[in-house]
Amino acid sequence: MLGCVIHGAGDLRVEELAPPQPGPGEALVAVRYGGVCGSDLHYWRHGGVGDFRLREPMVLGHEVVGTVVSYGPGATGPAPGTAVAVHPATPCGVCPECADGRANVCRDTRYLGSAARFPHVQGGFAGQVVVPSGQLRALPDGLGLRRAALAEPLSVALHAVRRAGRVAGRHVLVTGAGPIGCLVVAAAKAAGAARVTVTDLVPEALGYAAVAGADTLVRADDPDDPGWPAEVDAAVEASGVAAGLDTCLRLVRRGGVVVQLGMLPAGRTPFAGNLVVSREIELRGAFRFGAEFDDALRLLAARGEFDGLVSAVVPVEEAASAFALACDRGRSCKVLLEF
Repeated sequence: MLGCVIHGAGDLRVEELAPPQPGPGEALVAVRYGGVCGSDLHYWRHGGVGDFRLREPMVLGHEVVGTVVSYGPGATGPAPGTAVAVHPATPCGVCPECADGRANVCRDTRYLGSAARFPHVQGGFAGQVVVPSGQLRALPDGLGLRRAALAEPLSVALHAVRRAGRVAGRHVLVTGAGPIGCLVVAAAKAAGAARVTVTDLVPEALGYAAVAGADTLVRADDPDDPGWPAEVDAAVEASGVAAGLDTCLRLVRRGGVVVQLGMLPAGRTPFAGNLVVSREIELRGAFRFGAEFDDALRLLAARGEFDGLVSAVVPVEEAASAFALACDRGRSCKVLLEF
């Protein structure tokens, strides 16, 4: 079977891999689609994402869907042949964070295609993948595998919006109209936001934000753009750059909430800390997700407009071109690999 293996910055290889075998409690899944995530692109371009650096070759990919092939001893789940989405996290279940119901920040979690620990956790960009059977979710009626490939990033967006608190009837700012930012727009609208304003440097990216339901689109490099709000009730920083965080802190109302979702560059990032103090702004992080995965699948089943965020489906043999396309924000939103 073929898999996408990252060996270092700029060194992505499509290799023949040995088919895995499910062990006790595990399921074998034939992967159909894998979404190329911003973190996958960071591993490809920079050899790491945030503070997580590559130390050995790693199969990329954590946004995967497919069909159940078989189970190992003692494992149960959806019947073989069932279309499923794969929850990519395996929390330890015993650390203080897991005990507190915050398994998404488990200190000893395993996450598909992540260099956060060593040896790295191999990912799902392969013809078949083995995962704990409890991580499988049968797709709801009416949800196909192609759209279901958005479940993992939509879960991230849903978690970020929940970290922002009550947004129903309120004005939400989203900085960054990449795939995650666009899904934050959709999540905020689903949560009842009255207005969502999105900023970005790329006009085509803003067009995808409109598909996701954004009410106002703003060019981040144009201070005279008439769409700039005087203030917003909550803001989600989804660009992963310091300028986006600065915009959020300056536009959120006094006592408002800013959620840092985008992974900032490794090291220290200056920010307008005095505004956090003088305006009592709540600055919150949002990392991955938990139970939102099931909510994401239900939302995807109910709303067909998500299809408009999938820009291209590329065969795994052409993974290099898929990654290059995913990096071109003028031509793509979410790019899927097909296995």
